[in-house]
Amino acid sequence: MPRRLRVSTGGYAYHVLNRAVGRMRIFRKERDFEAFEEVIGQAKARLPMRVLAWCAMMNHS
Repeated sequence: MPRRLRVSTGGYAYHVLNRAVGRMRIFRKERDFEAFEEVIGQAKARLPMRVLAWCAMMNHS
């Protein structure tokens, strides 16, 4: 069953995270980190947002 659509309200700070299942590594190679940075840049170009801080880790355990 899909999740209900969330309403995004501007002017607030959001804590966003992505976590792997079963302690799997999210980023396996340096290129994976670079691809993540590219996706963040593309999202910032498309959407009116600021990224205040971020941290890419092999796994958030």
